[in-house]
Amino acid sequence: MPTDFFGGVVTVFQEYGVSMLEGAVASLRIAMVGTIVGCLIGFAVGLVQTIPVTDKDNPVKRAVLWAVKLVLNVYVEFFRGTPMMAQAMFIYYGLLPLLGLRLTIWQAAYFILSINTGAYMAETVRGGILSIDSGQTEGAMAIGMNHVQTMLYVILPQALRNIMPQIGNNLIINIKDSCVLSVIGVAELLYKTKAAAGALYKNFETYTIAMIIYFIMTFTCSRILRWLENRMDGSDNYDLATTDTLAHTSGMYRYQEKKGDEG
Repeated sequence: MPTDFFGGVVTVFQEYGVSMLEGAVASLRIAMVGTIVGCLIGFAVGLVQTIPVTDKDNPVKRAVLWAVKLVLNVYVEFFRGTPMMAQAMFIYYGLLPLLGLRLTIWQAAYFILSINTGAYMAETVRGGILSIDSGQTEGAMAIGMNHVQTMLYVILPQALRNIMPQIGNNLIINIKDSCVLSVIGVAELLYKTKAAAGALYKNFETYTIAMIIYFIMTFTCSRILRWLENRMDGSDNYDLATTDTLAHTSGMYRYQEKKGDEG
């Protein structure tokens, strides 16, 4: 067996490269599912948390919303305030058997990462909604939209662009943090790495390979998400839509400033 570093890296990859790549695919799959489901949970919780309540509302409505918001706030604060490793062990080894629920390791992994991500996304969505100027809501209400319509057609499309960087950040974090799910037996990248390092006694070389694989996954995802953000920004030049064919509003244009143009 080679004694130099690079020779050891080649040996480890030849022996356990396929296994580690399978673990990387598992990590990526768990992170993707957890982020997508977590975003859906976050959007739902964030929407409920931003439902306006006034003194003119029905007392029953106010009481129900207060109770629901209290439960959601407890959920958000609990899962944001405790480590995901502890959450995984508490849910898989304690809560699920207590409730008589039987989930496979993979189902439990998806569930744990999703509800953890949902707690963080709930605050992100709430902040994104509140960042939109209140005049947008007032204008929507003025033309007869209710709260749900205002959120779906006016506020959320704008808030989504604002929170896209955080969604991408959560995906990258989930790719890395999926490793804590090895405590319940999930065979992701770090789990496979530990097995390879223990078998060959090549810790430095084995974890170097794992770090490179993690970096490739996170860097690729960040580039793809940056491209999506740029696509959501639209073109620099755009035409105004008009239904009046006699009105020549050909558009509003933003031209690039020419170098050396003083006027």
